[in-house]
Amino acid sequence: MEQTFELTVNGERRQVDADGDSTLLHVLREVLDLRGSRFGCGLGLCGACFVLLDGRPAPSCDVPMWSVAGRTVTTVEGLADGDEPHPVQRAFLDEQAAQCGYCVSGILVSAAALLAEQPRPDESTVAAALDRHLCRCGAQRRMIRAVVRAGRSTDTDTDTGPGICGDGGGAATGVGRAGDGTRGDHGGATGTADGMDGSGTNGAATGVGGAGTGAGR
Repeated sequence: MEQTFELTVNGERRQVDADGDSTLLHVLREVLDLRGSRFGCGLGLCGACFVLLDGRPAPSCDVPMWSVAGRTVTTVEGLADGDEPHPVQRAFLDEQAAQCGYCVSGILVSAAALLAEQPRPDESTVAAALDRHLCRCGAQRRMIRAVVRAGRSTDTDTDTGPGICGDGGGAATGVGRAGDGTRGDHGGATGTADGMDGSGTNGAATGVGGAGTGAGR
């Protein structure tokens, strides 16, 4: 039976008419026209439909409307601050972390929730936080790097290349292995390189994974 539900969606108080057993995902997409959250498995297992429910990641395909009355929902559309992308959205663009993009909206909201609790997570923490999300494009490494980069961007502007792990940039600061070497892949600039693949030998390790000077990727 159709009822009227009141909830806060992306900071705006909304009233929606829906069957109590309708899923939150259906209402977001078909009633509120917020189509960033996507249907994947329908069982809450793949992560494509994840939204933030009272600030915590939740599978909207598996959440009935009767359970969200009066609660706060944030979709991928609500992560940005006006015209300013959320740091994790910006980092995903910088790292070119998405391929087909189908799973990315759910990953972005889970990553935003992680960064709200742990502003500077390491790679293992990010991997654990995104464990419920399935991606068949093989872009997981770039996604993890993007989330680490987003955490770092909140309190430093020292990045001088697009790759948090030294992928595809010139002089880049990030996490990974680097040292006093002369070999750098894909980068022509010499500078601080925290790149996994811009590594040399006998580098002085500092921080997460080590840092040094060399030709970075």
